[in-house]
Amino acid sequence: MTLLPFRLFATVLLGAAVGCGNSGSDPVIPPPAPPPPPPSGGVVTIDATPGTLTFPSLGTTQQVAATPRNAAGGSVAAPVTFTTRRTGIVQVSASGLVTSVGNGADTVVASAGGISALIPVNVTQVAASVQLTAPAIPLDLAGATVALVAQARDANNRVIAGTLFTFSSSNAAALPVDGLGLVTAARGGTARITATLGTLSGFVDVTAAFTGPLGPSITGALTVCNGGMAGPFPCQNVDLVAYLPRSAIGTPSTATLNDIWGWTDPQDGKEYAIVLRRDGTSFVDVSVPSDPRFVGYLPITAGANPNVWHDVKVYQNRAYIVADAAGAHGMQVFDLTQLRGVTSPRVFAPNSVYRNINSAHNIAINTASGFGYIVGASGGGTTCGGGLHMVDLRNPATPVFAGCFADTQTGRIGTGYTHDVQCVNYVGPDAQHVGREICFGANETAISIADVTVKTAPVALSRASYPAVAYTHQGWLTEDQRYFLVNDELDEQQGTANTRTLVWDVTDLDDPILVTQYFGPTRATDHNHYIRGTRMFMSNYQYGLRVVDVSSPTAPVQFGFFDTAPALSNTPGFGGSWSNYPFFPSGIIVMSSSTEGFFVLRAR
Repeated sequence: MTLLPFRLFATVLLGAAVGCGNSGSDPVIPPPAPPPPPPSGGVVTIDATPGTLTFPSLGTTQQVAATPRNAAGGSVAAPVTFTTRRTGIVQVSASGLVTSVGNGADTVVASAGGISALIPVNVTQVAASVQLTAPAIPLDLAGATVALVAQARDANNRVIAGTLFTFSSSNAAALPVDGLGLVTAARGGTARITATLGTLSGFVDVTAAFTGPLGPSITGALTVCNGGMAGPFPCQNVDLVAYLPRSAIGTPSTATLNDIWGWTDPQDGKEYAIVLRRDGTSFVDVSVPSDPRFVGYLPITAGANPNVWHDVKVYQNRAYIVADAAGAHGMQVFDLTQLRGVTSPRVFAPNSVYRNINSAHNIAINTASGFGYIVGASGGGTTCGGGLHMVDLRNPATPVFAGCFADTQTGRIGTGYTHDVQCVNYVGPDAQHVGREICFGANETAISIADVTVKTAPVALSRASYPAVAYTHQGWLTEDQRYFLVNDELDEQQGTANTRTLVWDVTDLDDPILVTQYFGPTRATDHNHYIRGTRMFMSNYQYGLRVVDVSSPTAPVQFGFFDTAPALSNTPGFGGSWSNYPFFPSGIIVMSSSTEGFFVLRAR
């Protein structure tokens, strides 16, 4: 065997080993080459100016400039497009002109060559002025309202929505304004209403003007009866304290006034007139007699009919209101303490309605006993023949039916219909009946006297008629309960020479005697009258108020008068003074005159 040289053998082995190691392996992949640099003209960024946009107003514009740039910072002539991310905040044109159209935040996007620049936008209107306007609505009725329109506007005079203002009135007594800009006509006058927003403000002048057949209100100072006149009103010994046309107490021209009564608040002594009208009740604060203030309005009962006849009396701070020929009106019960603190006229609702009657002509209340007497009831419920529907008011909020009384020997149709009544705890000269509750009724054809002490068993004591009876309407006792003075509403139309008052001596309740007939100076029809002290206050329709001295009841003497309807001729018929209330502690007399309005008077 021939041996090869060692060096050669090793070389062969090494070569074989290397050959075996590479057999079946993947080829080695070199790392990728870096991309070639972009051309020196490509867009790598966009310069946008301004970098942010702020708009304090709508409808204004700002220009955005956008410059595409290459890596070297040079500008690139590439087309730029402009868009927004939202709608309704700004609009942008193809040239980059940005217009503010709504409040909010948005972004303007400038794009070129696949590259974008973002420009934040904020639109927040800043108030530059306040404008206040009033619709062209006449404030010619007390209680009427007008809603003012207040607007904050930016520097471009665009409205800023949702702004809250503070409102004030320069004459809040006449034209108060609430926090939403609603102005209420409380009295006649002019006020500057101001809407304030921060240091900005706007204003508008608002006027309320109330008028009627006799012109505007007469308030503020006593109008003395001098030379037979108090302003436009004929008079004698009676001064005009204040006059308000119907519109000034919230009464539209379609509604006439009728009855009236009064309430004195026991808490503060304020005096209020309760003025009845065809469509409800007006409340008037007369605690400053020369400046009466309309407080609010109580509509007739829902579903009832507007009507000429209403009546009201007061007991324990509540008004009890009835209406005749009104359908299902019932007797409204209204808590008069709700009038306290009212600064702007409002619409009230009854606290309750007594439903045992529907319509009724009148109501009387004996405040000494706590019983009410509804008369002339009709149209449903317990009518008691139109006589006395007696109601227990001793729980004033909850009237309870107590009984009926009707003298069927009186009245036009023989049911004992009572047109009006006065009921008292008797302290008069008839010893047999002292301490009893006695009612004196005016029953169309006669007067009727009854003992109603026991409501379930009332007793007719007497009745009496008189010559030329036409319609026994209403009457009132002298304060000593010795005489009952009665008016007949229709006798003047049937031939009685002048206004007639029938004076009854009721010393013996079982046998009333007509002692005299007192005739007034005109033929005007008489309506309601009341006696306070030694004076009788008579509402005589077209002649107005008469003040008669009854210190000697059998020989009355007229002391003075005040004609509320000077355009009427003082003849038989209606219109003019319906009723009056002379019982306020202050001594003022309040009076309703059908179309003329509301009067505050003072007899000398």
